Amino acid sequence: MILPQILRLSSLFLSDVSLHLRRNIGFSAIMFNKVKELDPVQKLFLDKIREYNTKSKQAGGPVDAGPDFQKDMNESLARLQRAYGEGDLTKFPEFKFQEPKFEETQK
Repeated sequence: MILPQILRLSSLFLSDVSLHLRRNIGFSAIMFNKVKELDPVQKLFLDKIREYNTKSKQAGGPVDAGPDFQKDMNESLARLQRAYGEGDLTKFPEFKFQEPKFEETQK
């Protein structure tokens, strides 16, 4: 009675381990692939991402965004501030958690 349960659990464990190994091997093959060995389309894609990253750092924001984008952004921020209150909505909020105060009670 116990033997079939053990065999069933071992087969589930084996299938789970093999799935994780296949995923990790597939991911590591992509991750350790050298740039010179990339597919030309993949290389072009990575080059464009790097180019956009440098342009956005130089511009200090979105690249090739016209005045319409800035107008829409300001309107959206104003609408959100009316809905959710004050504060800078362009930054991630900072959370401050305080330790709870526990009191011992006598039994």
